[in-house]
This record gives sequence, C-alpha cells and structure tokens, in this order.
Amino acid sequence: MESNSVAYGASLAGAGFDLIKFIKQPQTIIRFLSWVFAIVVFASVTAEGYVNSSAEHQVKCVFNRNDGACHYGVGIGVIAFLACVAFLLADALLPSMSNAQERKYVVMADLGFSGAWTFLWFVCFCLMADQWSKTQDTSGIPTDAVHAIIAFSFFSIGSWGALTYFALVRFRQGVADATQNYADPAGDPTSPYPTTYTPPTYPSFQNTGQDIYQQPPFVPNPDPSGQSSYQPPVY
Repeated sequence: MESNSVAYGASLAGAGFDLIKFIKQPQTIIRFLSWVFAIVVFASVTAEGYVNSSAEHQVKCVFNRNDGACHYGVGIGVIAFLACVAFLLADALLPSMSNAQERKYVVMADLGFSGAWTFLWFVCFCLMADQWSKTQDTSGIPTDAVHAIIAFSFFSIGSWGALTYFALVRFRQGVADATQNYADPAGDPTSPYPTTYTPPTYPSFQNTGQDIYQQPPFVPNPDPSGQSSYQPPVY
C-alpha cells in the first residue's frame, strides 16, 4: 500500500495532529455531545436520583423506588463518559498512525463499543421512562432532574447511533481501500514477455518473428570418413 493512500479515515503517511481540523470533524462534535449527555445522566442520578420520605431514613431511587434503575443509569453514564474521553484521544492519535493494522483495531473497537452503547442507552431510556410512569408518590421528588435524565438518555441513543455510523463508514473505507489498492503489477506492452517471466537463453527461443521451432531441411547423412562409398559405374 502506498504511503499516501487513505485507510480507516486518514492518510497512511503518518500526518501530524491538526487541532482545527480535529475539532471541526463531525465525529469529534458528536463524541463531545455524547460526553456531555453522559455527565448529565449520571450526575443527575447521583445528586438528585435518591430521596427519602418522612417516614423512613433510608433513601430510595426516585424511579418507582427501584434502586436497580438508578444504578443502571449511573453505570452506563460513567462508562460512556470514560469511553468518550478514550476515543477522543484515539481519534486525535489516529492520523499519526502509519500502521493500517493498528488503525483497524481502533476503528473496530469504536464500532463495537458505539453499537453496544447505542443499545444500552435505549434500554436505559426505556427503563427510566417505564419506572417513572409507575411511580405513584412524586412528592419531594425533583421532577426536573427526572425529566433531564430521561431526555438525555434519549439524546444519547441518537448520538451514539451517529458514532456507530461514522465508525462503520471508516471501517468500510479501510476495507475497500485495502482491497482496491492491491493490484498485479502492470505489464510492459513493449516487452514480448511478462515482467515476471525470464525467457530461456536458447537461440531457438528468441523472438525473431518466425516460429519458435523450425525443422532443418533434409540433408543426406555425411560419410563419417569424409569419403563417399559410392563408386560410379565403369563403361
């Protein structure tokens, strides 16, 4: 593969880091938004997702008193927050990687994680919305925080779905580039033989415009002694 070819979203020449170009990339913008959405979800659940009633001292999750729902939201949000930071660094280092195999692993990890978290955010949204619809006693519950958790869980589905799409495009681009850039060496039209074929050195195999093999004309076998045994008749 040539050094100036493109694989998995960047040139294989090992270009330096361009901050302006990196910031303007749609993938960077969406990843940053996903990072913000994750902060809103897990921070809201941690700060205002647990309340206690006047009759008990132990705090319970505001989503139908289901602590599992709050734990799920915090876990998904924290992991998504850390993953966004890691993949932002990977996106920044990707143009400087001149090894296509290393880029392939980074893009495959991005594709797999983004696809998985798109599904997990969908589960989070469905779980939070369902548990909130089943909550009967909403007194003392900060409803604004609850609505923010549900809304930003829904927004995260779209943002991580977009990241999955961009990762899939980069992966397909890398596979297509690796396939198209491989080709047999072009033959020399002025050469009578292929570039990978070395002709024999026998004279009869030279390209003289005639048949490769020619049968010599018929000649009588000469006398090995240098004299003919034929004697003319005497009259």
